Amino acid sequence: MEGLDYWRLCDELSVVQAALLIVGEDPGTHDCIDQRKAGNRPEGYAAAKAALVRAIRGKQLRANIVEYEDVAEPSWHLTTVSVEDLRVWLRSRGINMGFFFPEPQTDPDYLSQFHDNYSPKLAAAIEVWKAVSGDDQLRRGKSVKQAMIVWLRQHANAFGLTKEDGNPNDQGIEEVAKIANWDTKGGAPKTPSNE
Repeated sequence: MEGLDYWRLCDELSVVQAALLIVGEDPGTHDCIDQRKAGNRPEGYAAAKAALVRAIRGKQLRANIVEYEDVAEPSWHLTTVSVEDLRVWLRSRGINMGFFFPEPQTDPDYLSQFHDNYSPKLAAAIEVWKAVSGDDQLRRGKSVKQAMIVWLRQHANAFGLTKEDGNPNDQGIEEVAKIANWDTKGGAPKTPSNE
């Protein structure tokens, strides 16, 4: 993980921390940010902080406001907002990317070989279904199940569908293809057209 990623562990952030994260800066590297000259602050910080302060004052964003007795202005370094409330507010402002909206995982974690309950046959069934359903050429002149068997034989090593001698395990491949097959009505494949 990078330094910025550790901030994802927080359930609440100060207004200053939130403003810095909105503009993609690590709050840990910006001590006394508000005491710096405007030209020495990260680009967008002033606007992000101003928007947060106005949203809190306008009761559009809930916050635990910390005020000092002798100072009219709350401490934006100590006033906190919940990360979930912040995400809702950001979406309402048309922002749905950046630090508070990390990239989604491309594959579910159960397809990772590092998952505690990883099943190679389940992963094979899902991957062959995605491959064959997404490419008409793989099915050309074959039934869905036949196309899946061909694909699984080609990728047998990746899913542990091989015997001790390294050859494809036909029984395992047949089982996986049977599970992933969506065209269970059977019959001969249609003759491909010349289009």
